[in-house]
Amino acid sequence: MSEELLFNSLDRPVPPLRSDVQTIPIPHNGNTVLYFYDTMGYAPSDFSLAAAVEPLLSLINGSFSINKIVGLTEGRVDAQDLLDFVRLLDQNRLLDSNYFRSASADIEEQFEKASLRKPALAGSAYPAVKSELQVHLERLFSEPPMNGEVVNGEMNSAEPPERALYAPHIDPEVGSDVYVRAFSSLKHLTPERVVILATAHYAGYYPGIYDDRPFIGSAKTYELPHGSIETDREYLERLKTSADQTGFTLNDRAHRIEHSIELHLLFARHIWKHDFRIVPILIQSFDEVMYLPEGERGRQLSHFAEHLRKLDDPDTFYLISGDLSHVGRKFGDQEAASSMRSRVEAFDDQFLTAAASGERENLFELIRQNHDRYRVCGFPPLYTFLTAFGGLKGNRMDYSWWDESERESAVSFGAISW
Repeated sequence: MSEELLFNSLDRPVPPLRSDVQTIPIPHNGNTVLYFYDTMGYAPSDFSLAAAVEPLLSLINGSFSINKIVGLTEGRVDAQDLLDFVRLLDQNRLLDSNYFRSASADIEEQFEKASLRKPALAGSAYPAVKSELQVHLERLFSEPPMNGEVVNGEMNSAEPPERALYAPHIDPEVGSDVYVRAFSSLKHLTPERVVILATAHYAGYYPGIYDDRPFIGSAKTYELPHGSIETDREYLERLKTSADQTGFTLNDRAHRIEHSIELHLLFARHIWKHDFRIVPILIQSFDEVMYLPEGERGRQLSHFAEHLRKLDDPDTFYLISGDLSHVGRKFGDQEAASSMRSRVEAFDDQFLTAAASGERENLFELIRQNHDRYRVCGFPPLYTFLTAFGGLKGNRMDYSWWDESERESAVSFGAISW
């Protein structure tokens, strides 16, 4: 990246800090530092500053030049030192600047050209070192929880899946019991191909690229600390031939930092020791389908489901990656999740029952009538699967609730086998 694009003026307004980067105060060696969390992963993951610079950061808002900021601080800050500081922020891709736009475009283009998709969560959500990860996973799976869900005080046993598994993609530490119970049930299977239908959380960060592309595949090899997994490129190419009808694309930058597929592969790679290929597909929101079932997005869904059916064979297994409800103040509700819990759990119960019974229409009506009130992120991939393979009778395997009480929010999640 050319250093010539870095901000370098005393008189022009300094570009503002990026609005999509969170500044989080963290205790460190008796002091407080400001940690910069970049959802999109453009900024370095280890960049932090002393908390004392916070008043200065508030002036880097796109309105003031270096000279103006020096004046506002009554000369307590030297102009050249401030410019050097601003250039440091710019170099670390924290400013909404020309340098950042060029650097982020380069990152995306390099990702798309690469043949390998490196893990985005290794070292944060799970150990990045192979030996440490193996010990961690072996410990989790050494005593798998009882295979069943407690419903009204009784254990609801579930048959092991033969065709598909719906499981969460929540943080592994939060959902470890559900992950272990769900993926332990796959040990008897040895599929040659695994089609993964997963929630697309980040496609909306790329305006214009995915506007009419609800199904986002990737042909990259998925790298994990305990083993890489090849994609089934022939299958993907056959899906690509239907792109005009389905909106399927292999423009895969939405996969770069996505966790919904990576976390399923983390556990599948541990359970399955045999060679298998994957078909990783991210699926965008179906909001349009709720209001216009016969509209363009609905037609794309029908055509895509038809192609999944045509490509199906006995050697293919389906993983559907999605959590359930997202409620509370963190997600925009006006009340705490704790006060909503009974309502949300009643809705989740209906949702899981309809999905396990293969009742596609009932599942759709639940979401439509509710206007997706509880933000069920797993609905698009699950609805896609049931559209392709309606009528399958499955079993509810698990249900859990993550109460993030300090933020008055919660996420529910569960598992279904077919």
